[in-house]
Amino acid sequence: MNERFDIVQRVDFIRKVCRDKKVLHLGCTNYPYTNEAIDNEMLLHCQLGEIASELYGFDSDQRGLDILAQAGTERLYQADLENLDAVPLDETFDVIIGGEIIEHLSNPGLFLNGIKRFLRPDSKLVITTVNAYCAMRFAIYGLRGKRGQNEPVHPDHVSYYSYKTLALLLQRNCLRLDEFYFYDLGKEHRPFNKWFYNLLNDLSVRIAPQLSDGIIAVAGLE
Repeated sequence: MNERFDIVQRVDFIRKVCRDKKVLHLGCTNYPYTNEAIDNEMLLHCQLGEIASELYGFDSDQRGLDILAQAGTERLYQADLENLDAVPLDETFDVIIGGEIIEHLSNPGLFLNGIKRFLRPDSKLVITTVNAYCAMRFAIYGLRGKRGQNEPVHPDHVSYYSYKTLALLLQRNCLRLDEFYFYDLGKEHRPFNKWFYNLLNDLSVRIAPQLSDGIIAVAGLE
């Protein structure tokens, strides 16, 4: 495994890994923000469609899939990400992207085990998620008061991950961690943050990359 733990831009990294590859994108719709993301040319699935040699998408939300289908996207499947064995698809992929979804799942082990049927020995599984030690969120949480009840957390998140916890989760599910990175605030977040939150992030990341916004694990079959 690489030992440098570089800091990267999440979307740029995913695009680079997926270019000219056969790709499966898990959680592809970003519903209920699908229409807005398409209109602003910020929906990751549409960006991957421009560069991947072949692109498939799984999502649990049929409404988001319908929107993508109406926009001309093909090879879409409604899928429970914790029960991937039920998906009627017999394909393997060069790259599988699980972007910002593992923190939403009640049973991440079921998710990781289900993914393996779509992997070959040379396939890459790319997981991105929120960094448990993000300095900006620690500061926001400390400043909000209300005795700790007002957390800067997505209402559908059930967990946080770090390098060690995500590496152990992969190991327990017979997946090998090959690369690990930290990702910085991207253009999809910076314009909507208060300026001093962005400044705090930038100062923190300059001191220590491990205080950044999120983490990326690139894994494969053991």
